[in-house]
Amino acid sequence: MSSVCAWVPENDPLYRRYHDEEWGVPVRDDRVLFEFLVLESAQAGLSWKTVLHKRENYRRAFAGFDPERVASFGDADVERLMADAGIIRNGAKIRAAISNARLFLDIASEHGTFARYLWAFVGGNTIDGNRASVRELPAVTPESEAMARDLKARGFKFFGPTVCYAHMQATGLVNDHTLDCFRHEEVSRRSSRSSSA
Repeated sequence: MSSVCAWVPENDPLYRRYHDEEWGVPVRDDRVLFEFLVLESAQAGLSWKTVLHKRENYRRAFAGFDPERVASFGDADVERLMADAGIIRNGAKIRAAISNARLFLDIASEHGTFARYLWAFVGGNTIDGNRASVRELPAVTPESEAMARDLKARGFKFFGPTVCYAHMQATGLVNDHTLDCFRHEEVSRRSSRSSSA
Protein backbone atom coordinates (compact mmCIF):
# COMPACT_ATOMS: atom_id res chain seq x y z
CA MET A 1 0.00 0.00 0.00
CA SER A 2 1.35 3.42 -0.95
CA SER A 3 2.42 5.81 1.77
CA VAL A 4 -0.16 8.55 2.27
CA CYS A 5 -0.48 11.60 4.50
CA ALA A 6 -0.87 10.44 8.10
CA TRP A 7 -4.11 12.40 8.59
CA VAL A 8 -6.03 10.17 6.16
CA PRO A 9 -8.27 7.87 8.23
CA GLU A 10 -7.91 4.15 7.66
CA ASN A 11 -10.87 2.15 6.38
CA ASP A 12 -12.62 5.14 4.81
CA PRO A 13 -12.53 4.63 1.03
CA LEU A 14 -14.30 7.94 0.32
CA TYR A 15 -11.75 9.91 2.33
CA ARG A 16 -8.84 7.98 0.78
CA ARG A 17 -10.17 8.69 -2.73
CA TYR A 18 -10.51 12.39 -1.85
CA HIS A 19 -6.89 12.46 -0.68
CA ASP A 20 -5.60 10.45 -3.64
CA GLU A 21 -7.48 12.28 -6.39
CA GLU A 22 -8.47 15.78 -5.28
CA TRP A 23 -6.77 17.22 -2.23
CA GLY A 24 -4.03 19.65 -3.17
CA VAL A 25 -4.65 19.57 -6.92
CA PRO A 26 -4.62 23.17 -8.28
CA VAL A 27 -8.17 24.36 -9.01
CA ARG A 28 -8.83 27.31 -11.31
CA ASP A 29 -12.45 26.49 -12.10
CA ASP A 30 -14.82 28.91 -10.35
CA ARG A 31 -17.59 26.39 -9.81
CA VAL A 32 -15.22 23.94 -8.11
CA LEU A 33 -13.78 26.76 -6.00
CA PHE A 34 -17.33 27.70 -4.98
CA GLU A 35 -18.05 24.08 -4.06
CA PHE A 36 -15.07 24.01 -1.71
CA LEU A 37 -16.02 27.41 -0.34
CA VAL A 38 -19.47 26.09 0.64
CA LEU A 39 -18.09 22.85 2.05
CA GLU A 40 -15.18 24.42 3.94
CA SER A 41 -17.43 27.04 5.55
CA ALA A 42 -19.92 24.30 6.50
CA GLN A 43 -17.06 22.45 8.18
CA ALA A 44 -16.23 25.30 10.59
CA GLY A 45 -16.14 23.69 14.04
CA LEU A 46 -16.69 20.18 12.64
CA SER A 47 -14.57 17.46 11.08
CA TRP A 48 -13.88 17.35 7.34
CA LYS A 49 -14.97 13.70 7.40
CA THR A 50 -18.48 14.78 8.44
CA VAL A 51 -18.72 17.23 5.55
CA LEU A 52 -17.09 14.94 3.00
CA HIS A 53 -19.65 12.22 3.67
CA LYS A 54 -22.44 14.76 3.09
CA ARG A 55 -20.90 16.19 -0.08
CA GLU A 56 -23.34 14.61 -2.54
CA ASN A 57 -26.26 15.81 -0.41
CA TYR A 58 -24.77 19.31 -0.51
CA ARG A 59 -24.40 19.08 -4.28
CA ARG A 60 -28.10 18.24 -4.60
CA ALA A 61 -29.28 20.78 -2.01
CA PHE A 62 -27.09 23.63 -3.33
CA ALA A 63 -28.01 23.42 -7.03
CA GLY A 64 -24.88 21.57 -8.12
CA PHE A 65 -22.80 24.33 -6.49
CA ASP A 66 -23.87 26.83 -9.13
CA PRO A 67 -23.04 30.16 -7.46
CA GLU A 68 -25.61 32.10 -9.52
CA ARG A 69 -28.41 29.77 -8.51
CA VAL A 70 -27.35 29.70 -4.86
CA ALA A 71 -27.09 33.51 -4.85
CA SER A 72 -30.77 33.64 -5.85
CA PHE A 73 -31.92 31.47 -2.93
CA GLY A 74 -34.54 33.10 -0.71
CA ASP A 75 -36.39 32.37 2.53
CA ALA A 76 -38.18 29.33 1.08
CA ASP A 77 -34.82 27.82 0.17
CA VAL A 78 -33.49 28.45 3.66
CA GLU A 79 -36.52 26.60 5.07
CA ARG A 80 -35.99 23.76 2.58
CA LEU A 81 -32.33 23.47 3.54
CA MET A 82 -33.08 23.60 7.26
CA ALA A 83 -35.39 20.60 6.76
CA ASP A 84 -32.79 18.63 4.78
CA ALA A 85 -31.29 15.93 7.02
CA GLY A 86 -28.62 15.23 4.40
CA ILE A 87 -26.71 18.44 5.15
CA ILE A 88 -25.57 20.29 8.27
CA ARG A 89 -28.72 22.09 9.39
CA ASN A 90 -27.15 25.20 10.84
CA GLY A 91 -29.18 28.28 9.92
CA ALA A 92 -26.25 30.67 10.20
CA LYS A 93 -24.08 28.52 7.93
CA ILE A 94 -26.89 28.06 5.39
CA ARG A 95 -27.55 31.82 5.23
CA ALA A 96 -23.81 32.44 5.01
CA ALA A 97 -23.52 30.09 2.02
CA ILE A 98 -26.18 32.12 0.22
CA SER A 99 -24.72 35.53 1.05
CA ASN A 100 -21.21 34.24 0.30
CA ALA A 101 -22.46 33.15 -3.15
CA ARG A 102 -23.53 36.72 -3.87
CA LEU A 103 -20.16 38.06 -2.72
CA PHE A 104 -18.37 35.34 -4.72
CA LEU A 105 -20.12 36.59 -7.88
CA ASP A 106 -19.18 40.19 -7.04
CA ILE A 107 -15.52 39.20 -6.76
CA ALA A 108 -15.67 37.18 -9.99
CA SER A 109 -17.15 40.19 -11.76
CA GLU A 110 -14.52 42.52 -10.30
CA HIS A 111 -11.53 40.29 -11.16
CA GLY A 112 -12.77 38.45 -14.23
CA THR A 113 -12.91 35.17 -12.29
CA PHE A 114 -12.94 34.25 -8.63
CA ALA A 115 -9.92 32.05 -9.33
CA ARG A 116 -7.88 35.05 -10.46
CA TYR A 117 -8.71 36.83 -7.19
CA LEU A 118 -7.93 33.79 -5.03
CA TRP A 119 -4.68 32.80 -6.71
CA ALA A 120 -3.34 36.35 -6.33
CA PHE A 121 -2.85 35.61 -2.62
CA VAL A 122 -0.11 33.12 -3.57
CA GLY A 123 1.30 35.08 -6.50
CA GLY A 124 -0.46 32.83 -9.00
CA ASN A 125 1.60 29.74 -8.16
CA THR A 126 1.20 26.85 -5.72
CA ILE A 127 3.28 27.15 -2.56
CA ASP A 128 5.05 23.84 -1.93
CA GLY A 129 4.97 23.29 1.81
CA ASN A 130 7.67 20.60 1.74
CA ARG A 131 6.38 19.24 5.06
CA ALA A 132 8.23 16.23 6.41
CA SER A 133 5.33 15.25 8.69
CA VAL A 134 1.81 16.29 9.66
CA ARG A 135 3.26 17.90 12.79
CA GLU A 136 4.69 20.59 10.50
CA LEU A 137 1.32 21.49 8.98
CA PRO A 138 0.26 24.96 10.14
CA ALA A 139 -3.32 25.92 10.97
CA VAL A 140 -2.87 29.37 9.42
CA THR A 141 -0.27 31.18 7.31
CA PRO A 142 0.28 34.84 6.46
CA GLU A 143 -1.43 34.18 3.11
CA SER A 144 -4.51 32.63 4.71
CA GLU A 145 -4.69 35.48 7.22
CA ALA A 146 -4.51 38.05 4.40
CA MET A 147 -7.19 36.17 2.46
CA ALA A 148 -9.46 35.94 5.51
CA ARG A 149 -9.05 39.67 6.25
CA ASP A 150 -10.01 40.61 2.71
CA LEU A 151 -12.95 38.19 2.55
CA LYS A 152 -14.22 39.41 5.94
CA ALA A 153 -13.95 43.03 4.79
CA ARG A 154 -16.11 42.05 1.80
CA GLY A 155 -18.70 40.47 4.10
CA PHE A 156 -17.88 36.75 3.91
CA LYS A 157 -18.98 34.63 6.87
CA PHE A 158 -17.51 31.38 8.26
CA PHE A 159 -14.29 31.92 6.38
CA GLY A 160 -11.62 32.84 8.90
CA PRO A 161 -7.85 32.21 8.57
CA THR A 162 -8.04 28.51 9.53
CA VAL A 163 -10.87 27.80 7.07
CA CYS A 164 -9.02 29.82 4.42
CA TYR A 165 -5.92 27.69 4.92
CA ALA A 166 -7.93 24.47 4.66
CA HIS A 167 -9.41 25.89 1.45
CA MET A 168 -5.93 26.68 0.15
CA GLN A 169 -4.79 23.12 0.89
CA ALA A 170 -7.83 21.54 -0.71
CA THR A 171 -7.69 23.60 -3.90
CA GLY A 172 -3.95 23.43 -4.48
CA LEU A 173 -2.90 26.96 -3.60
CA VAL A 174 -0.52 25.09 -1.32
CA ASN A 175 0.82 21.55 -1.68
CA ASP A 176 0.75 20.17 1.85
CA HIS A 177 1.04 16.49 0.99
CA THR A 178 3.89 15.37 3.23
CA LEU A 179 7.15 14.44 1.56
CA ASP A 180 6.66 10.73 2.28
CA CYS A 181 3.21 10.74 0.62
CA PHE A 182 3.06 9.35 -2.90
CA ARG A 183 0.91 12.33 -3.93
CA HIS A 184 3.47 15.00 -3.04
CA GLU A 185 5.53 14.64 -6.20
CA GLU A 186 2.45 14.11 -8.43
CA VAL A 187 0.81 17.28 -7.12
CA SER A 188 4.08 19.21 -7.49
CA ARG A 189 4.19 18.25 -11.16
CA ARG A 190 0.56 19.25 -11.66
CA SER A 191 1.21 22.53 -9.89
CA SER A 192 4.07 23.30 -12.25
CA ARG A 193 1.86 22.61 -15.28
CA SER A 194 -0.98 24.64 -13.79
CA SER A 195 1.18 27.70 -13.13
CA SER A 196 2.56 27.64 -16.65
CA ALA A 197 -0.88 27.21 -18.25
